Amino acid sequence: MNEIERLTADAASLAATQPATLREKLSAQLKEVLESNEVAEDRLAQEVALLALRADVREELDRLRAHVEEARALLVSGDAVGRKLDFLAQEFNREANTLCSKSSDIALTRVGLALKAMIDQFREQAQNVE
Repeated sequence: MNEIERLTADAASLAATQPATLREKLSAQLKEVLESNEVAEDRLAQEVALLALRADVREELDRLRAHVEEARALLVSGDAVGRKLDFLAQEFNREANTLCSKSSDIALTRVGLALKAMIDQFREQAQNVE
């Protein structure tokens, strides 16, 4: 759990830089497009807003943090938690997949892949818990 939590924090740090990186990348691409085509300013603003929304990973990061808290609570509960941890591993994996698919930064993608590997280890361990 500590490693998943650490990787989630790393992803959050990298995700915080994504809007600026995306803005720079889009600006360069738009400059090229605008030199050869006329695009309405309001239409351009709409497209940029849509791209920014699609790249936003805050919701996935919030869910990953919530899953870490839930896993820790299950582990100290003293109850039979094997199936619950296995289900939680599926949820972790779903969020990590979405994080990777939304990433526009190779560093964030790498953290997402490391997160997926750690989640896979967690799943293996959870399957051994009765």
